[in-house]
Order: sequence, then structure tokens, then C-alpha cells
Amino acid sequence: MQKTKEFEPCKFYHVYTRGNNSETVFVNQESYFHFLQLYRKYVAPFVHTYCYCLLPNHVHFLIQVREVEALFKRSEQNQELIPVRIQRQWGHLLNAFTKAMNARYDRVDSLFQKRFRRKEVTSEAYFTSLIFYIHFNPQHHGLIQDFKDWPYSSYNSLLSQKQTNLERETVLKWFGGKSPLKSFHKANADFRSIIPLIEEDEL
Repeated sequence: MQKTKEFEPCKFYHVYTRGNNSETVFVNQESYFHFLQLYRKYVAPFVHTYCYCLLPNHVHFLIQVREVEALFKRSEQNQELIPVRIQRQWGHLLNAFTKAMNARYDRVDSLFQKRFRRKEVTSEAYFTSLIFYIHFNPQHHGLIQDFKDWPYSSYNSLLSQKQTNLERETVLKWFGGKSPLKSFHKANADFRSIIPLIEEDEL
């Protein structure tokens, strides 16, 4: 079992979790959008988000925790600034989504596994391959023939001109622009080299 360890400022992480007993988490388009809305509320203010993918029974995010000075929020009681624990913010997100789904569909059980997983991204090669891996997940799991057509990932948002909370410019600069980003994905980038790092999230 993964030991509980706090997220550290400025470090990069692959965060992922699945439905309890691998059950379906997202039952319709509304549920996908609601999860992202809660992510923007609870997690996004305190991290840089590089890419993500939501699938019927699991989610993936590639994030970087913001610097220490940004890890504060105002308390609901007296608006005093209090420190933020990223792990707790993820917990708030998953709990809020579970409560919403339980209320809407008359459920009572837990929706997600008890503990979400995360792995520190410690190399440039891992970061690069992980972006492809996360976007490729729907095709990898046989949910769709072409991952680019999956509506619940960051791939098309990174290539769009629309406003986004993603670190779009950073990702595009990393790959050298939109065309190199598309070429990297189109080339069936080989993520076998990072399988030892992601094998636990093979759902």
C-alpha cells in the first residue's frame, strides 16, 4: 500500500484514481463536466495543470504543485488565510463528487478507491511520455478508435485558442509548438520505457 506523503511545492506529479472495485464513475456527459468543475474549485488554484484525461472508471492528471507562497486559502469562518494541503484538496474534490453522484442517483456507497495514487515525475523523458500516455489512454483501453476524438481529455484544449486553465503555453513550448505536439502524438510515441512507473495505474 502506498504510504501517505504530502505533496511537495514545485514538484511534478502524475495523479490518478479509479472507481471503487473498478466501477463506472462517470455515467454521462454532465458527470464528466461536474468533476472538472469541482477540480477547478478545489485543486486547480493550487497547482499547475499540464494535461488530464477522464475515463468512465478512472482519471489521470499531470500537475505541478505551486510554490509555498501560493498554497493558502481564506477560511470560510473569518476569511483568515490558512495553509493548504494538496492531498486534502484532492480529498475534498473526490468527496464532493461522490456526494453529488450519490444524491443524484440515490446511491450510498463510496464511489472511488479509498486512496488516490500519485507518482512524482522526476525526469524530462517521463514528463514528455506521460503527456502522450495520458492522452492516449482512451484508445489504449479500447474505448475509442482514435484518442484525439475523446471529448474528456486535455489534448484538444491544448491545441485550441479557447480560454483554458491548462498550462497550454508551457506545454506547447515544451514540444516546440502545436505541430510538433501533434506529430509527437501521431507518431505513436513509445511509452514502454515508463511502464515500470505507470504499471499500477493499468486499470
